[in-house]
Amino acid sequence: MNDLIEIRWHGRGGQGAKTASLLLADAAFNTGKYIQGFPEYGPERMGAPITAYNRISSKPITIHSNIYEPDYVVVVDDTLLESVPVTAGLKTSGAIVINTTKSADYLKKVLKGYEGGIYTIDARKVSMETLGKYFPNTPMLAAIVKVSQIMSDEDFINDMKGSFKHKFAKKPEVIDGNMKALEMALKEVNKIQ
Repeated sequence: MNDLIEIRWHGRGGQGAKTASLLLADAAFNTGKYIQGFPEYGPERMGAPITAYNRISSKPITIHSNIYEPDYVVVVDDTLLESVPVTAGLKTSGAIVINTTKSADYLKKVLKGYEGGIYTIDARKVSMETLGKYFPNTPMLAAIVKVSQIMSDEDFINDMKGSFKHKFAKKPEVIDGNMKALEMALKEVNKIQ
């Protein structure tokens, strides 16, 4: 792993991008990494575009700003592809992970020639099959772990079991579905050629 990995999340208010970035920070922290996980938003409402960030490192992190040149970008809502410059500053040595069912040709066109890795996952399908409702953040969390290889799939799944037991202590019935969503998502990420 590089000494510092920076991730920028693009989503809409209410889709859980902020929560996913915080869960990723916790999981990385539990593997002994130094972390930052924080959102950026003003008075936005449900459905408005939001941005969240992660920094993960094997060394102490001394930067305290937004991320302008991320290694990875996660797009939780593909409607943002045409309205937000999601690849701005994105390193070509990194990748973008998009929740979409749109064609490779469409994605290449809308990403305006981005030359790094392009990965997709149908987070709606994963979420509906495992949770019975549309919560894209859980599959997207697993997708970025898979693509970035911040930690092994096994370490990630084990950590999330503990995290979900704590997070959903008052709703233990949702833990199994969320775990299934993570496991399915790890297998459903596809690289666009």
